[in-house]
Amino acid sequence: MDEVAPYAPARVWTLDEENGGKFAKTNRPIAGPTHDKELPVGKHPLQLHSLATPNGVKVTIMLEELLAAGHSGAEYDAYLIDIGEGDQFGSGFVDINPNSKIPALMDRSGDTPVRVFESGAILLYLAEKFGAFIPTDPIARTECMSWVFWQMGSAPYLGGGFGHFYHYAPVKIKYAVDRFAMETKRQLDVLDRHLADHHYMSGDDYSIADIAIWPWYGLLALGKIYEAGEFLDVETYKNVQRWTREIGNREAVKRGRMVNRTSGEPEEQIRERHDESDFDGKTGVLI
Repeated sequence: MDEVAPYAPARVWTLDEENGGKFAKTNRPIAGPTHDKELPVGKHPLQLHSLATPNGVKVTIMLEELLAAGHSGAEYDAYLIDIGEGDQFGSGFVDINPNSKIPALMDRSGDTPVRVFESGAILLYLAEKFGAFIPTDPIARTECMSWVFWQMGSAPYLGGGFGHFYHYAPVKIKYAVDRFAMETKRQLDVLDRHLADHHYMSGDDYSIADIAIWPWYGLLALGKIYEAGEFLDVETYKNVQRWTREIGNREAVKRGRMVNRTSGEPEEQIRERHDESDFDGKTGVLI
């Protein structure tokens, strides 16, 4: 790995626009919109604005699971937000999510439209709205929510930490890679030990805890993100592998992974989703 000279921080930090790597054009130290752009409004009450990153996939999997379970009110329009082009900084999107991160959801089913942002909040909102994929027993519900919040707190170490310094950073820094690889492996061990005694994250029933965790840690265990499967020796986490493959073979999960997808083979991509027929001729993303 390339090494760099020791870095002495300036007294006051200023943005170096040439030092951002792949995401230099989309990262900035201020919030708010950069341009005016209204968001489209589709035919369904639920309007998703997203991209098929792990956080975006959480929500499309949830929506497809709801539809598969017979909740017709979960029909949705999914519009692509191209974060590489700065769509997340358009005025319409910032109105839904002032944090300018995907995914963001508008629910227009009531008299007053409701905005929901942060993927974990969207999962909880949909679970409560439809009474699905969340336990009703108070103890089981608490366990479920603990794992949802575990994912929300842990994934930044995997994504912005390990994923960035191992995969995206223009200069590889051994200390940074070692630090976040160690933490990512610790998190995989947390999951593996838990799944040794539990079929799903919150017990015997599939829930939003699984839907929240799988797009990050399941895909990591399959070697599908950051090209890091061998580096992290993911095959040794046998219980995670069992859980990962079982969830990955669910039809709703296969569908959810295709929505707002811009990479892979054409038959794996549905850039925008508005109707059941959008899946015609699509083979899905193989695990």
